[in-house]
Amino acid sequence: MFTHEMIASFNELETSLYNYISQNSEKVVYMRIRELANETHVSTASILRFCKKINCEGFSEFKVKLKMYAEANKKTILKSPHHSVAEFFERTVSGGMEEKLKEAAALAADAESVIFIGVGSSGILSEYGARYFSCLGKLSMYIKDPYFPAHSHFRHNSITIALSVSGEGDSTVTHLNQLKQEGSRVISITNHKHSTIAKMSDVNISYYVTEEWVENANITTQIPAMYILESMAREIYKLRE
Repeated sequence: MFTHEMIASFNELETSLYNYISQNSEKVVYMRIRELANETHVSTASILRFCKKINCEGFSEFKVKLKMYAEANKKTILKSPHHSVAEFFERTVSGGMEEKLKEAAALAADAESVIFIGVGSSGILSEYGARYFSCLGKLSMYIKDPYFPAHSHFRHNSITIALSVSGEGDSTVTHLNQLKQEGSRVISITNHKHSTIAKMSDVNISYYVTEEWVENANITTQIPAMYILESMAREIYKLRE
């Protein structure tokens, strides 16, 4: 609603008006211009100038935009992850995930090195995966920086494990493409199999849970991805033993 440029251009009186509106937006959308003027101790003419400064023709249009902005930014009611996780485990038992896990584990067991990539919460999980695999005897590393110098002897006969909920992260796609061109085979763990990262993979394991967002942050549960990583690592350990 209020851009950085708009806020920076406000004078002292406009800043005072902006502060009141920001702290009382739910109340302001139902006010008449005279009521807002009385509450903020400014003239109606000043309010109209303020409205024009933020690209509104008048106070009525301003209130409509303010209401739309408030509706779009209502706090999300967080759901319990129980349903998504229960649904995932039911599908795991009845679906074909076990075969996919074994296929991925066989691929990783034959590789000389394992490279994990991912960003955001998937990056944190990638780092965890690299540690978990290493603990079970499969030395692995997590590369956060696409330009990190991984030399050819390390990339030779390597497996890249890419984690991404959406399967569409630009930086992960770019990094994955680079590693593929350098000869690494790819296992991906994504929320669905029709994503770009899934299509780039030799083996994709998808877990299909409802994605959740709060203020542009993806808070989709990562329990299925963690389960897949740990199951794969244990399967690799069995194969190596």
